[in-house]
Amino acid sequence: MKKGIFSLVILACFVLMHSNVMAQFDNDMVRVYRWYSSVDKNYVTLAEGEIQEGQLLQWKYKDKTMLFYGYKTPGPDRVAVYRWTNPVTKDQVSVAEDFMRDAEMMQQGYTLKSLQFYAPIRRNDNHIAVYNWYKVKAKDWVTVPEFGDTDKYIKKGWRQKTFQFYGVLRNELKN
Repeated sequence: MKKGIFSLVILACFVLMHSNVMAQFDNDMVRVYRWYSSVDKNYVTLAEGEIQEGQLLQWKYKDKTMLFYGYKTPGPDRVAVYRWTNPVTKDQVSVAEDFMRDAEMMQQGYTLKSLQFYAPIRRNDNHIAVYNWYKVKAKDWVTVPEFGDTDKYIKKGWRQKTFQFYGVLRNELKN
């Protein structure tokens, strides 16, 4: 009888600790989306809550597409991902820290560097490679996970595919 009660207490403690660890994991994750601007005819990659969805819709952004998850906090084997904006071309690009020096980004006309999220730098079971593609004619970047429809981007003139980081994939029922 005592062994049974002890086993139940141990099992309950394990379940509570596991739930707490999973809750911390969930609190550190942030969804990352791609939006399309019908006005500027370019894409932007945004972490959830970075810019309010109502504001994006007012600015005529559409085609919100869930790409992957990132982390809200730094950690081992994670890289900071920044969004840069080019006010002349209206392009916004999300790049991993040290992909290009800040001076190079500014020389190309990008300003307003802002931290978006942290991304894994090593592949894991639930990680997916994330690339930036560049369209020379429009001077525009788009962020595409490796499972993205790459043929569609090639047909539309996107080239210069460059690895950036890994995104985290998760199974979930709601968006």
